[in-house]
Amino acid sequence: MKTSMKLTAVFEPDEESGYIAYIEEIPGVNTQGETLEEAKTNLLEALNLIMETRRTLAENDLKKSSNSKKKFIKEDIVFA
Repeated sequence: MKTSMKLTAVFEPDEESGYIAYIEEIPGVNTQGETLEEAKTNLLEALNLIMETRRTLAENDLKKSSNSKKKFIKEDIVFA
């Protein structure tokens, strides 16, 4: 079964210049760019950085949990 996830990118013209951009569904994923294209590129970078950071934090939490003898199941999930 193929699963897909659609996120909403919002681009607002900045009063001074360029665009402010954010992902509506994920707090903390925001950026800006002088052009719409630059804002789109920067937004994808911001999304990747947030996901990498959250993965690292989650892995650290799992390591702490494994030290306390809690059992868990960990597996990858892919959204296409």
